[in-house]
Amino acid sequence: MDRLGNIVTASAARQIADRIQEGILSGRIRGDDRLPTEEELAASYGVSRPTVREALKRLAAQNLIRTRRGPTGGSFVNRLDLAQAGENLTTSAMMMMTLGTVPMRDIASVRLFMEGQCCREAIATWSADTLARLDASLARQRQPELSDEAFCAADVEFHRALADGSPNTMMRFLMYGVIEALVPVTNMVIVFVRDRGAIIDFHQAMRDAYARRRITPLLAALQHLLDYLQDRHTDAVAQREQRLHDPQAKAATA
Repeated sequence: MDRLGNIVTASAARQIADRIQEGILSGRIRGDDRLPTEEELAASYGVSRPTVREALKRLAAQNLIRTRRGPTGGSFVNRLDLAQAGENLTTSAMMMMTLGTVPMRDIASVRLFMEGQCCREAIATWSADTLARLDASLARQRQPELSDEAFCAADVEFHRALADGSPNTMMRFLMYGVIEALVPVTNMVIVFVRDRGAIIDFHQAMRDAYARRRITPLLAALQHLLDYLQDRHTDAVAQREQRLHDPQAKAATA
């Protein structure tokens, strides 16, 4: 570890955390490596142990390190797996959509591009396991007593199965943000204007195309699904605006 030189005390913890994070991202500090003790870090950076402790808390909050107590304890660098990295991406994507940073047309465009590529790769590396996951998801979606939350979960699982069919690790990682965040948020917005039967029909068409290993009808069904979701999103936003500006509509939903 290297000294930071003259630093502002108030931001010392952040600077130390940034420096350690830089070491992790550059590969100088590897997964499962044990960091120096608080006392060693404090001496190395020329700061107090409470400052070092705050820096470690920052790193732990980012899921970059973990702390273990006992004689063999200390702070260790995490090996971030695909699911954990995807959760971080999901949180950012969900915030962007709910805050209105990303319009629905951009979401549909990105989903078509990225999920379409996953579909191509999934068909190229076709597996009975992926088909079984699609069938299981469709079976859950057809349960009449299924709650909206459970239907959304089955929807997510359907598209995750196709994404997981891709052998490209980076593509699967990026699809976490697309599927795990954008599918639930879209469902939440359109829940009162969508038709579950229509969504199931689109999914069934995608499943059948995958079963026959036909990419053209699979992409066509995906396009039809995204067009439908975009139309329902427009309807839902229009209804929400009407409720906000129409006193009678607002009273009727109160």
